Amino acid sequence: MNNFPWLTLVVVFPISAGSLIFFLPHRGNKVIRWYTLCICIMELLLTTYAFGYRFQLDDPLMQLTENYKWINFFDFYWRLGIDGISIGPILLTGFITTLAALAAWPVTRDSRLFHFLMLAMYSGQIGPFSSQDLLLFFIMWELELIPVYLLLSMWGGKKRLYSATKFILYTAGGSVFLLIGVLGIGLYGSNEPTFNFETSANQSYPVALEILFYIGFFIAFAVKSPIIPLHTWLPDTHGEAHYSTCMLLAGILLKMGAYGLVRINMELLPHAHSIFSPWLMIVGTIQIIYAALTSPGQRNLKKRIAYSSVSHMGFIIIGIGSISDTGLNGAILQIISHGFIGAALFFLAGTSYDRIRLVYLDEMGGMAIAIPKIFTTFSILSMASLALPGMSGFVAELIVFFGILTSQKYLLITKIVMTFVMTIGMILTPIYSLSMLRQMFYGYKLFNAQNSYFFDSGPRELFISIALLLPVIGIGIYPDFVFSLSVDKVEAIISIFF
Repeated sequence: MNNFPWLTLVVVFPISAGSLIFFLPHRGNKVIRWYTLCICIMELLLTTYAFGYRFQLDDPLMQLTENYKWINFFDFYWRLGIDGISIGPILLTGFITTLAALAAWPVTRDSRLFHFLMLAMYSGQIGPFSSQDLLLFFIMWELELIPVYLLLSMWGGKKRLYSATKFILYTAGGSVFLLIGVLGIGLYGSNEPTFNFETSANQSYPVALEILFYIGFFIAFAVKSPIIPLHTWLPDTHGEAHYSTCMLLAGILLKMGAYGLVRINMELLPHAHSIFSPWLMIVGTIQIIYAALTSPGQRNLKKRIAYSSVSHMGFIIIGIGSISDTGLNGAILQIISHGFIGAALFFLAGTSYDRIRLVYLDEMGGMAIAIPKIFTTFSILSMASLALPGMSGFVAELIVFFGILTSQKYLLITKIVMTFVMTIGMILTPIYSLSMLRQMFYGYKLFNAQNSYFFDSGPRELFISIALLLPVIGIGIYPDFVFSLSVDKVEAIISIFF
C-alpha cells in the first residue's frame, strides 16, 4: 500500500467526479447538491486518512512523493509531494470547500454548472499545495482562475461582470510573472529544463538574476495574497461574489499566495529573500494599518470584511519577512486561522444578506432582535477576527510578534519600531469590526419596519457557523496541534538562511 498514489487520487478525484454531475438527472437540484456534498466529504475523509496513516510528522523531507513522466518531449513530470507546510492548507481546503458546498444550498440557477465549478476549484486548490514541480505548480495555479471567473460572472451581485473582469485581469497579469519566473528557474544553468523543486532548491544563482526571479514570483504572489498596492481586486470580488464563493476565496485562494511566498521565494531563492525581507516587513506593517483604516470607510458589508482580511494577511507577510522560526510558524498558524475566520465571516454576512436583502451598512440596524442566532455567531467570530485571547487569531498574531522580537536579522531599535507600528494596527482592528457589529445589529432601524419578521438561521446554517467556530477556539486553546505539523519543516527552511 505504500506506493499507492494517494496524492494523485486526492487531486484528481473532485474534478473527475464533478464532471459526472452533467450526467445526473436534470430535474430538481436535490440530487446534485447531495452528490456534491458527498464528493466533498469523501475527499475530506480520503485526505485525512492519507495524511493520518501515511504521513510521519517528525520528517522534514517530502513525503507521499509521486513522480510520473507526463510529457516526454520536454521532461515534464507529474510530481506531487507534501510536507509540514502544505499539509495544513490542504486540510483547510478540504474543510472549507465541504462547508462551502453546504452553504451553497440556496443556489438554484444552473446548479449543475455551479457545483461542478465548486469541485473543479477543489482540485485546483489542492494542486498548488501538493505539487513538487514548478510547471505543474503553474498549471494548477491557473486551473483555479477559470472556475472563480465563471462563479463570479454568473452568480455574483449587480456589478459582477466588472469585478470578474478585474479579478481575471489582475490574477492573469500576475500569472504572467509567475510563468516567467518558473521558466527562468527551469531553464537556467543547464541544457535540459529542470522544473523539480528539489534540484532547484540546491541551485545557486548570480545575485542580480536571483533578485529578478524573486521580483517576478513576488508580484505573482502579491496579487494573489493581496499585498498592497495590488490588492484592489479583492474588495470588488468579495463584494460581488456569492457567499459560498467568498468562503473559498477568503479561506483558500488568499492562502495560495502566502504559501507560494514560503515555498518558492523562501526555499528556492534564499539570498534574494534575505535582501528583500526588511521591505516585506515594512509592506506588511503598512498593509495592516492601511487596510484597517480603509475598512471603516466601506459602506458595503462584504467589502468591509474583505479589507479586514487584507489587514490580517499583513501579519502573514511580516511573519515571512522576519526570518525566524517563531515568525514563520506564526505566519503558517495565521494562514490556517484566518482561513477559518474569514470564511465564517463571509458566510455569516451572506446569510444575513439572504434574510434582509440589504448590502449597505447604513441601511441596516436592529437585526439582533430578529435574528439572535446569527447575531451571536457573528459577534463571536468578529471577536475572533479582532484577536481576542482564547481564539486562534490572538495566538497567531502574538507568535508573529515574538517572531519579530526573536529575529536575529534586525537591530533592536528596528524591532521596537516595527512592533509599535503593528500594535497601532491591532488597536485599529476592533474599531472597524465593532462598528460593523453596531451598525448591523444594534439600534432600532429595521425593528420599526413593517415586515420585520425574519427567519433565524436554520440547522444547516447553524451547523456551518459552529463547524467554523470550533477550530478557531480549538486552535486558540491548543495551538500546538498546528505547530506539530509545521515545526520541523520550518526549522529546515530557516537553517538555509543561517
